[in-house]
Amino acid sequence: MQDVSTLVAQAREGRPRAVARLISLVEGASPQLREVMAALAPLTGGAYVVGLTGSPGVGKSTSTSALVSAYRKQGKRVGVLAVDPSSPFSGGALLGDRVRMSEHASDPGVYIRSMATRGHLGGLAWSAPQAIRVLDAAGCDVILVETVGVGQSEVEIASQADTSVVLLAPGMGDGIQAAKAGILEIGDVYVVNKADRDGADATARELNHMLGLGEARGPGDWRPPIVKTVAARGEGVDEVVEALEKHRAWMEERGVLAERRLSRASREVETIAVTALRERIGDLHGDRRLGALAERIIAGELDPYRAADELVAGLTEG
Repeated sequence: MQDVSTLVAQAREGRPRAVARLISLVEGASPQLREVMAALAPLTGGAYVVGLTGSPGVGKSTSTSALVSAYRKQGKRVGVLAVDPSSPFSGGALLGDRVRMSEHASDPGVYIRSMATRGHLGGLAWSAPQAIRVLDAAGCDVILVETVGVGQSEVEIASQADTSVVLLAPGMGDGIQAAKAGILEIGDVYVVNKADRDGADATARELNHMLGLGEARGPGDWRPPIVKTVAARGEGVDEVVEALEKHRAWMEERGVLAERRLSRASREVETIAVTALRERIGDLHGDRRLGALAERIIAGELDPYRAADELVAGLTEG
């Protein structure tokens, strides 16, 4: 058993090993997880969480690395959660973003962690909210969350980030996808990366057209900007940071940031509660209560919904 209070204190001092151990406790659903979250609770709320999502190949890791450099120039501490597909053998992350972002490896003001989805859909790892909380408490000013890159179903980042950035690239079919529901409806800021390629202007135009066809916006409402970048050369990255800061200021002025964080905390509590209930229900296989309810359904004495109500009532009372 590790001393949680010592780990938290060391994480606050910026010691990467302590941060790593805390996130490992989160990922492993350690018995100490409740103690960790209780210790972190008073220390969170200061970080700005930016989610980056988009189809594979648009340059998410390169863009993330470029944003790290831009924020470090401003003197801000940056945390990166790079969520990767899971290895079917070890359950670990298949792609090591710490390798792809090696230029920041020796910077004490940057913490980069690859996390495996472990089969969780939506582009994020199930433990991402708690890992974000660890980086927040560790004193990161900005937390960049880079999602797996699975395509249009990858919309969960919108519920976990303060600001969601959707990346596209010319010649990858994103222009045609712009009119479809899904990933291209969640962006607060849109980035057309690899803008030195043919078709970048056309992609930006189609995207702008799609935004114009979207829901009506009144005066003062946020209209997502479209920024063209060549992240590999650092071009346009300062403009992305400027767009992010403008969105943050708009959210703070309108109370949207507080609303998003309240909604995020509500979903986190709901997820933890549902997971706990699911685990308790899973333990019931072969239990006499479940069997008795099933017998009453077969006999026509009870319908499945009433049976489920009785089961949930019994679980919550027990």
